[in-house]
Amino acid sequence: MLFPKEMIFWQFYRKPDIIMFRHIRYYLELPLFTEVKNNLLDLAKKLFISLIFVGVASGLFGQVGTEKVKNLQKFDQQVVHFGFLLGINSGDFSLFRNPPSDSLLSIEVTKQSGFNLGIISALHFNEYFSLRFTPNLSFAQRTVNYQFYSPADTVILEYDKIVESTYINFPLTIKYKSMRFNNFAAYIIGGGAFVLDLASNKDVNNANLQPNDVVLKINKTDWRGEVGVGTDFYLPYFKFAIELKMSYGLRDILIHDNTIFSNPINKMRAKMFLLSFTFEG
Repeated sequence: MLFPKEMIFWQFYRKPDIIMFRHIRYYLELPLFTEVKNNLLDLAKKLFISLIFVGVASGLFGQVGTEKVKNLQKFDQQVVHFGFLLGINSGDFSLFRNPPSDSLLSIEVTKQSGFNLGIISALHFNEYFSLRFTPNLSFAQRTVNYQFYSPADTVILEYDKIVESTYINFPLTIKYKSMRFNNFAAYIIGGGAFVLDLASNKDVNNANLQPNDVVLKINKTDWRGEVGVGTDFYLPYFKFAIELKMSYGLRDILIHDNTIFSNPINKMRAKMFLLSFTFEG
């Protein structure tokens, strides 16, 4: 009869590569390492987008330092503005793992691109501050990839769980705009949003289903914090803006229904990057 320490040694002796691989992958997927990796990728993406902003600004306003005729000179003096937005998004999840099990090797999220469309209503407090309500419809998809080790068959089993969402977002944000230079201004925004997922699968019954048929059940509602930057371009007949925004979920949206796919996850939070093009008149 083997004691617990001898059992651990015997398992490591029988399959050292699998045991070591599982624990190394677990520690590398801890929130700290995952957040560092994601932050580096996000920083690279933001730098790339910033270069695009600079290129557009340079093309539209090549004569830096030269006074030009200002378009829409009374635009910021109006109390209320309306418009619409079109955008592309990159949906993601932030996963907080439970301690590793004997069979689970890894969990990874594959990002997918989607798009947004919505309307804009802005209430101006003064030349620099405004309150913005921008309800929009967004389509997003993420794939959660699982790898399990099967001791009986000595093989690695892979499962891909696709999570599709159709969001109705209700963001309320404060916008702070810089002093206008000719027909250009930069701004930052911050606030929160209530999110309703019309494609939520929270009512699916996973009992007695085969692993390939089990779904990740997601709550229908969420609260998110939002922060972003953008540039305003005052054109002759309307104001055009390019905006980059990050939306981060504040609550655990995973429904823990005691399946092999939900049990390894302690918390799951939604995360999305949105590049928008706005038009206001």
